[in-house]
Amino acid sequence: MKGTIHLYTDGAASGNPGPGGLGVVLLYGKLRKELSEGYELTTNNRMELLAVIRGIEAIKWKNADVIVYTDSKYVSDSVNKKWLFEWENKHFKKRRNSDLWIQFLKLYRKHNIKFQWIKAHNNNPENERCDTLAVQAYSKNPLLPDEGYSNDEGLF
Repeated sequence: MKGTIHLYTDGAASGNPGPGGLGVVLLYGKLRKELSEGYELTTNNRMELLAVIRGIEAIKWKNADVIVYTDSKYVSDSVNKKWLFEWENKHFKKRRNSDLWIQFLKLYRKHNIKFQWIKAHNNNPENERCDTLAVQAYSKNPLLPDEGYSNDEGLF
């Protein structure tokens, strides 16, 4: 029987939109993995969601029990309050970040995932570490393009 994976995530943007980054800490027993990525032009919400996606992508088996800890109400409430599934039923019409939500749903359905909202900057060591990773990621070069972001859509 496999134990629970604890997935801490954070996203950040310098300006909204602006350069952005994500930070991830995965904990499984005594194992620890940290991930980060920086992007040229994006939004805070996209980085919050992409951090969750990158964390889930790092899980090597199916049907894992995962608790995602995020300080993003946008991400946690979208899942916990089931808004996401209503958006999906409406084919994400006029929804921001639909490219990432579609990607998230494919991963979400491979595991048993629960979301736990945590208050930002409240001395949670793993959340603070994710924040540091995210900020460091967008402060370095080269930065990746956020292919799904477009300020021409009028949705951001």
